Amino acid sequence: MTASNTERGIGGLAARPQAEVLIIGGGINGLATFRELALQGVDVALVERGDFVSGASSASSHMIHGGIRYLENGEFRLVHEAVTERNGLLRIAPHYVRPLQTTIPIYSTFSGVLSAPFRFLRHGGGKRSERGALLIKIGLVIYDSFSRNGGRVPAHTFHGRKKSLVALPQLNPKVKYTATYWDASLRDPERLALDVLRDALEAGHGKARAANYTAAVGVDGGRVVLRDLETGEETPFSASVVVNASGPWTDITNSAIGHPTTFMGGTKGSHIVLDNPELLEATAGRELFFESSDGRIVLIYPLRGRVLVGTTDLEHDMGDPIVCTEDEVDYFIDLVGQVLPDVPVDRSQIVYRFSGVRPLPGHGDVAAGFVSRDYRIESAPLADGSGTTVLSLVGGKWTTFRASGERLADHVLDLLSRSRLRSTKGLPIGGGRGYPTSEAARRQWLATHEGGFGIERAETLLDRYGTVAADVIEAIADDEDDRALRTLPDYSTGELRHLARTEAVVHLDDVLLRRTSLAFVGAVTEESAAEVAEAIAPVLGWSVRRRQDEVERALARVHAADPSWPVAARPTRSEAPDAASAVRGQGVGTVPAEQ
Repeated sequence: MTASNTERGIGGLAARPQAEVLIIGGGINGLATFRELALQGVDVALVERGDFVSGASSASSHMIHGGIRYLENGEFRLVHEAVTERNGLLRIAPHYVRPLQTTIPIYSTFSGVLSAPFRFLRHGGGKRSERGALLIKIGLVIYDSFSRNGGRVPAHTFHGRKKSLVALPQLNPKVKYTATYWDASLRDPERLALDVLRDALEAGHGKARAANYTAAVGVDGGRVVLRDLETGEETPFSASVVVNASGPWTDITNSAIGHPTTFMGGTKGSHIVLDNPELLEATAGRELFFESSDGRIVLIYPLRGRVLVGTTDLEHDMGDPIVCTEDEVDYFIDLVGQVLPDVPVDRSQIVYRFSGVRPLPGHGDVAAGFVSRDYRIESAPLADGSGTTVLSLVGGKWTTFRASGERLADHVLDLLSRSRLRSTKGLPIGGGRGYPTSEAARRQWLATHEGGFGIERAETLLDRYGTVAADVIEAIADDEDDRALRTLPDYSTGELRHLARTEAVVHLDDVLLRRTSLAFVGAVTEESAAEVAEAIAPVLGWSVRRRQDEVERALARVHAADPSWPVAARPTRSEAPDAASAVRGQGVGTVPAEQ
């Protein structure tokens, strides 16, 4: 990704306001579709209302998983596809996707065996009962069977109480068994998404264009009206196919372009990140995955020297703030106490909290936990009778982003009467290309690319960016003013300037939340934010006043999911008239949420 082939704002799209395909939504599914089409030589443009991967895709549980619990819902197709995609991502994105040992504490033997079929048939209705060892064993046998061909992770194991407490001494002593299986961790979802974007732009050779902070706000004469949300500039944009990949905001986006729908029924999921060394040690490097007393699934997950705890599954109105409430925090702390009763956890250890809305389909009275996690594609004509087709992605999850992007792209290619030129199955993503997966290959890569900075620094950058680190190292070497940051010594000014220059950075929070993991680990303070702003200011042309404004804005967004943060400082999701009035001739409005 370079400043020449992705734009900060609408500029590159206004210069040539047409393409074969326009994708609305720069989350992981929109970006995956963008990559697929660019690789087929399609003239394609993508717009994202906020920063790339700043909406629902930025609020994941940092897992690539087959979805063992979806078996109980009867979603065997989805589980098979998800396990296949998980195994594939372990191959094509090894810099960010790695095997994750997962352990389920079990407190009964036969519980749930009789009730599970009734819960399936009644879509979650009826009295819940705990899942016992027999039911979990059946599920894991089926789950392992999906990996039989081309499996990339070991088969599951079962242990009784004695061995379980040897492996995990802090577990609740009431545990009867533990089941351990393997899925995959997604160490840095935002950077993987940026790799997908970079791949698309490089493959497109100028025919693939992307703009962040650009919204679809209406239709005019069969063209979608795009607005640069930084400048207010508007451009009518024509395309033969429009792909709506705006996640939980899909209905809002469709209303904005003159085609009201009621496809979506997302549920909110929140997480907290804890700096608790004792809890980190108690996990023994594995994820703990278990069921709460109300039947919801919870995880305790060591990541980047912190512990991620989540998630909830709550009905959500897209007009309400998306925050991690104090009740949810109480719920998480209580659950940690149920599983690891001797490990003290309290609010003072929370370094970050985040919340997002899953792009689930509308589901009526079906219980949230039983709503399908599968996806589908809806087709309709664009308003104004232009002949343009709108494809809306309903559903979709991180694990299956490549498969859903492939399916969407195939629909588009059919509409364009074009053939697929190449498959993305097995095609490495970004910094996963040539990534050293053995110790010998790793040593060789580091020796070749250390650039005079030393092996330790090169290794940090390899872990951070995959093999794209070679470009970062070269840029740092060319930056005569490069120095380590005083507040964040693992980062340097030259590294951050390179990100700002080449990754379409518009605001400081783009760097703190998505180009780096500084917010996730709790490293963002007013002082560190100010130092990062000072480092990147020369690249972005920021004045001293602008730097101050960016620090204030960034701190508000880092704490956006924290309801205790001053309301006036939190970013608003609704900055314009309702999207339903956005059709030209009825008053133009912006979509009151990220696309």
